[in-house]
Amino acid sequence: MSENKEPHVAKFVYDFTEGNKDLKDLLGGKGANLAEMTNLGLPVPPGFTITTEACKVYLDSGAEPAALRDEVSAHLDALESRMGKKLGQADDPLLVSVRSGAKFSMPGMMDTVLNIGLSDESVQGLAQQAGDERFAWDSYRRLIQMFGKTVLGIDGELFEEALEKAKEAKQVTVDTDLAAADLKKLVTAFKKIVKKEAGRDFPQDPREQMDLAVKAVFDSWNTDRAKLYRRQERIPHDLGTAVNVCSMVFGNLGPDSGTGVAFTRDPASGHQGVYGDYLQNAQGEDVVAGIRNTVPLADLERIDKKSYDQLMQIMETLENHYKDLCDIEFTIERGQLWMLQTRVGKRTAGAAFRIATQLVDQGLIDETEALQRVSGAQLAQLMFPRFDDGAKVEQVGRGIAASPGAAVGKAVFDSYTAVKWSRSGEKVILVRRETNPDDLDGMIAAEGILTSRGGKTSHAAVVARGMGKTCVCGAEELEVDTKRRRMTVPGGRVVEEGDVISIDGSSGKVYLGEVPVVPSPVVEYFEGRMHPGADDADELVEAVHRMMAFADRKRRLRVRANADNAEDALRARRFGAQGIGLCRTEHMFLGDRRELVERLILADTQDEREESLKALLPLQKKDFVELFEAMDGLPVTIRLLDPPLHEFLPDITELSVRVALAESRQEPHENELRLLQAVHRLHEQNPMLGLRGVRLGLVIPGLFTMQVRAIAEAAAERRAAKGDPRAEIMIPLVGTVQELEIVREEADQVIAEVQAATGTQLKLAIGTMIELPRAALTAGQIAEAAEFFSFGTNDLTQTVWGFSRDDVEASFFTAYLEKGIFGVSPFETIDKDGVGSLVRAAAEAGRRTRPDLKLGVCGEHGGDPESVHFFHEAGLDYVSCSPFRIPVARLEAGRAATESAGSDHR
Repeated sequence: MSENKEPHVAKFVYDFTEGNKDLKDLLGGKGANLAEMTNLGLPVPPGFTITTEACKVYLDSGAEPAALRDEVSAHLDALESRMGKKLGQADDPLLVSVRSGAKFSMPGMMDTVLNIGLSDESVQGLAQQAGDERFAWDSYRRLIQMFGKTVLGIDGELFEEALEKAKEAKQVTVDTDLAAADLKKLVTAFKKIVKKEAGRDFPQDPREQMDLAVKAVFDSWNTDRAKLYRRQERIPHDLGTAVNVCSMVFGNLGPDSGTGVAFTRDPASGHQGVYGDYLQNAQGEDVVAGIRNTVPLADLERIDKKSYDQLMQIMETLENHYKDLCDIEFTIERGQLWMLQTRVGKRTAGAAFRIATQLVDQGLIDETEALQRVSGAQLAQLMFPRFDDGAKVEQVGRGIAASPGAAVGKAVFDSYTAVKWSRSGEKVILVRRETNPDDLDGMIAAEGILTSRGGKTSHAAVVARGMGKTCVCGAEELEVDTKRRRMTVPGGRVVEEGDVISIDGSSGKVYLGEVPVVPSPVVEYFEGRMHPGADDADELVEAVHRMMAFADRKRRLRVRANADNAEDALRARRFGAQGIGLCRTEHMFLGDRRELVERLILADTQDEREESLKALLPLQKKDFVELFEAMDGLPVTIRLLDPPLHEFLPDITELSVRVALAESRQEPHENELRLLQAVHRLHEQNPMLGLRGVRLGLVIPGLFTMQVRAIAEAAAERRAAKGDPRAEIMIPLVGTVQELEIVREEADQVIAEVQAATGTQLKLAIGTMIELPRAALTAGQIAEAAEFFSFGTNDLTQTVWGFSRDDVEASFFTAYLEKGIFGVSPFETIDKDGVGSLVRAAAEAGRRTRPDLKLGVCGEHGGDPESVHFFHEAGLDYVSCSPFRIPVARLEAGRAATESAGSDHR
């Protein structure tokens, strides 16, 4: 990048006295918080921060900004003047640390170099000034070791091996037992490693050390580990890191010195108290590296009460100032406490909820801010059962963590066996290469689902999440043989049908045998089995209950459920659903009814077709009566039949084999031959884009009108029983208003007939799914015939991107994520720029035509935390998701409504 393309910023370097905690974009989290602590008058070693803008210029162009060197020199001069000594001077050297510091905390992912300024000459001056020769040479060997590994790219094991040899020669086990003479020899050995591995001497010029260390920190932004961490944490890749140059303070000056990490509350539980670790006579990396055992922070009161009392006061100051759990790094140098870092601390999901409510009770934050301190992802973690961390396990594989939770059961390899064994009281795990709609009964019966193929949006994953079932998909190292009813794991061991296995849907891990499971009290609360305020109520449940109440008071978006039967509907209602946003009627036609649908599709005559419809009508009506009863008084959006046609037809290969075998044996096969001819006639190369949805209703006379009649008669029956059914009829896969108009005209006629026959006035709204780009682009026209839109973002994502959801995750999504093309799968979180633009445009166009048009979403995105925020911003009225994701959607809807008032707490 040429010089004139550098960002127009006033400067690239800020002294700690110049910044504040709100400048994280520019100074990074560490730099902004060092500046904030400096402003608070806390004991922070003087220093300065090189901004993220300088890093971005460097990463884009391969060279530092032209003005950077002069700015660093000016700030270094000011630091030297303040400290009364110069960087690396011979008699009394100023030493500095060079540390990374991105906007969002990335602990351990990027680089740090301590003790910069030491050389063969200045180490002597440091020893004289400190009155401790051992300390000086220990600091020098640390510099060479860190510089060699971090800046020069030398394998860190080489330095560790040399250190171990030095300890062996002295017959000691810890580095603190090495004397000054031993450390001098170690410095010589380290310098030889540098010369051999880097092809150059360790730099003796302190400014060269600092400049090279700054570049190394910039470069560490793009290391593999840093990129992987950012992908996992959903941190943007274009932020860059700041670099903090801080005057050194030393915790390795003897027993009256040390270093530690402190938390203002327990990050695991959220409880208040003294939490952290302390290590005497050590520098900061010793605590992190674990090379020596730390002592609990509470022991510091006995070791150095003055410093302990001061630290407790500072911790209280910081928590009250940041109004949150703070994570603190500190050093004590000969009895003087120094603060090296503070940040809003990472915490477990349970701690997040407890701390948020505690801070509300303390008056530090209000409900609006409390909602910004928790997330739907954290709530989801709390809802799923989990394995006991202390259990002994035998891991045999790992796949994609498709649906969280912990499941244990006997391995079964087909749905029939899963149902049969489950009815006998057995707990089973359904193991398949991949699942399809025929496996639904087995999936319902199973404790969890394990497949060797597929990704997070495969059939198994989507259905499992909808049911709240644990699921691990795409465990490719497991060889599943459904015919022989067994699975071979790495190493050749065979898992036979009936062998117990355990799967962890939160990590994707697969275990042999039974791993003990710990249930979630949060789900017991949502199910109504645990009541906040009761004597035995879990403290965490109390916190979750309060946060959900906050969210429900604040949110604008209503939350409905995707549910296909009364059982799911009742569960959804317990979880707080305000209606059903998607009832998929095709799920009602699987199992015993599939043959009736098959006969309907393949019917040659009107009589055959009417016979099938007549048989289906009472079954459908019963479905809807049960659903309306479960959701009495709440809206129920019923999607008319929308399967790809092949899901209701016999497999063409199996049918061909049956016909061929019958012919070879000269057995009667007229029916099979007729069926095969029909299947050939209806066979589609791409059934997802073929005869389905509204097209199926238009091509097969009577299919949709049968369903509408069943809905209308069920509603009339419930009204007669003093119920309050609120049915909404949704037409799927509409691409043009003419399709909707034809179906609507037929539906209105059927509804009128039912009203006349029953004497019941029915109010049945008729709308459509917006799941094709053309529907979104012509939404203004379609709204003339639709009373509501529900965005089917699963299919809309497929058709906008040109992806087949069942195929692409397994084939190239991993590569796309690794290359940064995707930050996250567009099937997991809505693609705001592409799919989202169509949603916004369709919503606006629809409401221009029909201002009272109701807008919702019923794709998988309806329960995704980030997507819920988008739907709030886009002005939708509701989201719909699987029952187990309803609490997540409720919480995120509340957060979305208050987001502008909250602060950034990643």
